[in-house]
Amino acid sequence: MNRIRYYFRLYGGFVSTCFMESMNFRIHFVLLMVMDFFFYGSAFLSIHILYEQVPAIGAWRREDLMFFMAFMLSINQMVMTVSSEAYWRFPELIKSGGLDYILLKPANGIFVTFFRHIRPGSMMNVVFTVPALVYFGMQIPLPTWGWFLLPLLLVLSFLLQSSIDILMATAMFWMLEGTGMNFIRMEFQQLSRWPDAIYPELFRRLFTLGLPVLLIGSGPVRLLLNPADLWPFVELLGYLVLFWGLVALCWKQGLKAYESASS
Repeated sequence: MNRIRYYFRLYGGFVSTCFMESMNFRIHFVLLMVMDFFFYGSAFLSIHILYEQVPAIGAWRREDLMFFMAFMLSINQMVMTVSSEAYWRFPELIKSGGLDYILLKPANGIFVTFFRHIRPGSMMNVVFTVPALVYFGMQIPLPTWGWFLLPLLLVLSFLLQSSIDILMATAMFWMLEGTGMNFIRMEFQQLSRWPDAIYPELFRRLFTLGLPVLLIGSGPVRLLLNPADLWPFVELLGYLVLFWGLVALCWKQGLKAYESASS
């Protein structure tokens, strides 16, 4: 328990520091919020335009897909707030030797590296994502048990998304220039923002059983829409354990390959 309290206090310090830093660049703070609002609006508009042309996509009605998009945008907002900044800073930490200072700190290196830099501007966008999730959840309508389960499913999906992102980021230890990995990571995020049912079978198997990006949203939402459709969620839990284990392993191996500034 003391260790848990220590990390909560540490993270609280991260949050307060990032807020103070953001307040020194208020225009940037506001522009991040505006950019995200446009992104969220375009995502819902694309679904509206799509369903103006077709009545349904497989078993997915307009209301189902709108709820799915609200769920995925909530995950996106969490990732943008909590960890997205760190993925762009990580290559520079490796090249400059700045990672040395993180490794010397009395805290887990993965935690400090990937959860140190919070984006307060993206945090504020919860005023859009939460009402959208509630509104489209009522349109389905989501059962009572689903509302209680929804916060847990959001956290589990966020953790799976983070494990995939961090695992891909660890590949930068073996690269001369790791920034390109971030663009690959973003493309995989784009794939996950649509239900697995819209993809061809071979593609769906590849990104469910190989790199499980399609489970991030499809696993929890399919469970909420149909409790009998449980297997994708079970797969999500299995991959969550597997990928965090792979993160720990690849981080350890990456540190062996890391040539610090003092090497």
